[in-house]
Amino acid sequence: MTEELETVRGTSDPFADRNDPMAASKAAKARLATEIIRVLRERDLSTVEAAELAHIGRSQISRIKNARLASISLDTLVNVLDALSKENHVVLRVDYAPRQSGMSLSLG
Repeated sequence: MTEELETVRGTSDPFADRNDPMAASKAAKARLATEIIRVLRERDLSTVEAAELAHIGRSQISRIKNARLASISLDTLVNVLDALSKENHVVLRVDYAPRQSGMSLSLG
């Protein structure tokens, strides 16, 4: 028995595609975590080294590396990225319209 599947095209934001009410903050957290992971790899930093540089616990660095971000705040992610990579500048823009909001995160 073969089940026919329907192709559904999404956007570049999987959180918004699922109508997640926290889509904007989850997308921003994911973008920041991706950049932190890139810096960790680029600098070949261990979890212990990264935790010491960022002044946070090793378990938080581990959660970031494993993309388990529910208990990690946006503030923490911004501060970790700042501590690990002085070349990045975090620019956060929030657009608000009734019943519709969006957040744009730019790193450079």
